[in-house]
Formats: sequence, C-alpha cells, structure tokens
Amino acid sequence: PIKHCESCSSRGSPGNPPALAVTMGKRVAVVLAGCGVYDGSEIHESSAVLVHLSREGAEVYAPDVDQMHVVDHVKGQPTQEKRNVLVESARIARGNIKDLAKLDVKGLDALIIPGGFGVAKNLSTWATQGKNCVISKAVEDVLKAFHAAKKPIGLCCISPVLAAKIFPGCELTVGHDTECEKWPYAKTAETMKELGCKHVNKHVTEIHVDMKNKLVTTSAFMCNAPIHDIYDGIGKMVKEVVRLA
Repeated sequence: PIKHCESCSSRGSPGNPPALAVTMGKRVAVVLAGCGVYDGSEIHESSAVLVHLSREGAEVYAPDVDQMHVVDHVKGQPTQEKRNVLVESARIARGNIKDLAKLDVKGLDALIIPGGFGVAKNLSTWATQGKNCVISKAVEDVLKAFHAAKKPIGLCCISPVLAAKIFPGCELTVGHDTECEKWPYAKTAETMKELGCKHVNKHVTEIHVDMKNKLVTTSAFMCNAPIHDIYDGIGKMVKEVVRLA
C-alpha cells in the first residue's frame, strides 16, 4: 500500500477526500504538437504556458498521429526516424496527456496552443503549403468548437496561422511584419493578411486581443529574443485567456 505523509491530507488520497475544499481554477486545454522546436512543440513556450497555468487547471492533449518527420536538433537536418506526436508530447506533459480525439469542449474553459514547427508540420501543412495549407481535422474541429462556444483561445509563435486559416477576418499578431534580424519570420504576417486577417504589430512582451473572436495572441519565438521575454509575453497571454474564460 502507498503511504501518505501529513502533507498529502490537504489534497486527499485514494478513498479519502481532501480535508479542506480546494477552489479549482479554470480548466484550460493545452494542445501540443510533439517535442522540439524543429519538428514538434517549442519546449520553452510549452513549459511557459504550463507554468503560468499551474495555479489553474491545465489539461494537455495531442493528436495520436505520426510526425511529418523527425529533425536532428544538433544538425538541424531531417532523419529517417519515425515518431508519434502524442508519444513525443507526453515528454513535455510528464506523461499526463490525452489523445486530442478525446477532448470535450463542454468540460473546458479555454484553449491554448503553443508554437514550434510541429504546428506547421503536424497540426497543419503550413510548413510546405503556406496559406494553401490544410489543417488537421481534429485540430480544426477543436478550434471551431471553442470558437462556437465563445470560449477564449490563446495562440503564440506560429500557431496564430491556424486561426488565420479558419477564422477569416480575425485579428492576430505574430510580432512584426517587417523582416529583420530580430524578426526573421515576419513574412508570416504578410501571408496571414493575404488570408483576410488583420495583423497587429506587437513587441515580444505584448499581446493582442481580438475581443470579437476571443483570440489572444503573442509572438514568442517568432522574435529573436531572450527566453525571459518569451516567458513574460506568454504569461500575459495566459493571464488574459484565463480572465476571458
């Protein structure tokens, strides 16, 4: 049998409810796309989202599908290896993760999707087809379900392209729309405009809120910025998503 110390009593144990009622925060679904910036979810962004949600109630999901490919993160080159998005995402979630197919929007208050190339490779075909991409049906269904229920959606780094494709006319930010050393992916903003979206230039520590669509976006690693700035920007995004929930 598992032994429980005194500190366990405050949160209860199998067969025993907590000694004191604990007020639950918002239940926020976090959808991951693998593990690693070049072929999955960006690890620092994903961790920042989960840390900022740790006083709420994060539930992590990922699609049970194969990755587009696997990238050697030392060489920056694709390999012949095969990996599964759900299995890889479980590394970030410390194993506490569910198949995206099991997500039920009715029991959740909000949705957040961190960035990383996995969004453009495993959740959609943006990496190879740009504005003509196809979004995974499971991901599109989830986004449309939260949107229809008027529940807030937080997107950072490259993940706002998902909303750009699904919700024409929405307002988003991926940082700046003029390419330079600090903003190496700024052309993404122009492509999003071509899809009929309004792009709003914001600094890495800032967010943009589309109140009509309940979309909260921030640039994260679309900007060549230090991790603490990424963390702060994501923190503002999470705080606003929770406030809107």
